[in-house]
Amino acid sequence: MGISVIYEDKDIIAINKPAGLVVHPDGRSTDRTLVDWILEKYPEIKNVGEPLVLTSGETIFRPGIVHRLDKDTSGVLVIAKTNEAFLFLKKQFQSREIKKTYRAIVYGSMKKDEGVIEKSIGKSRSDFRKWSAEYGARGVLREATTEYKVLARGHLGAKPPSDFPVTYLEVCPKTGRTHQIRVHLKSIGYPVLCDSLYATGKPCLPREKGGIGRLALHAYSLELAIPSGACLNLKAPLPDDFCAVLAMLQTAIPND
Repeated sequence: MGISVIYEDKDIIAINKPAGLVVHPDGRSTDRTLVDWILEKYPEIKNVGEPLVLTSGETIFRPGIVHRLDKDTSGVLVIAKTNEAFLFLKKQFQSREIKKTYRAIVYGSMKKDEGVIEKSIGKSRSDFRKWSAEYGARGVLREATTEYKVLARGHLGAKPPSDFPVTYLEVCPKTGRTHQIRVHLKSIGYPVLCDSLYATGKPCLPREKGGIGRLALHAYSLELAIPSGACLNLKAPLPDDFCAVLAMLQTAIPND
């Protein structure tokens, strides 16, 4: 599955999740998930955490899963090995004590070097799969805040006039809404590169041409406390496909 362990102790496991891997089953797909890997490598934590009961009545086990990443988002993800650790981490996520830092490549050349997006998020009226931070969002609107900082600007694609501008960002969501980063960046006119849900119709360089071919979003680091009392800054190196796109930018990219 291409999963690498970043950190492990008696309470937690931190992994670098590859893009394309679903965290847990949804009751419909038969594709392998992160849960399958957990149960193979750590069968003793099968009953850790909170299972999901679907409307069909089916119970989906989510051993040690405290938080999720979208299927096409890569990066650091923490798994609890005990119920005590699960509750300890869950409390930190709920109280927003954990600092989450992402790296993203977005369409367009951002004018501001940094900013804060404070827009409530609800369901999209046009597509049941989507969320929205724009006028007309339906259902319960939940407040959400995302901070961003420009790391570099450049162009992708062939030579002018067929190339297009992009911006490389550091993004820190202060809340944890579904698709928050993707929705917020789209709402200000800079959707994430190759986002098949929120950037339809925009150019996306396939991997076979040196591009990324998937959502250009990576969970770069988590700063959190663990049950032992230590504070950790867990980092997941940028994957090769992400680095390949950065190498194509017609500008200098700062080192991590």
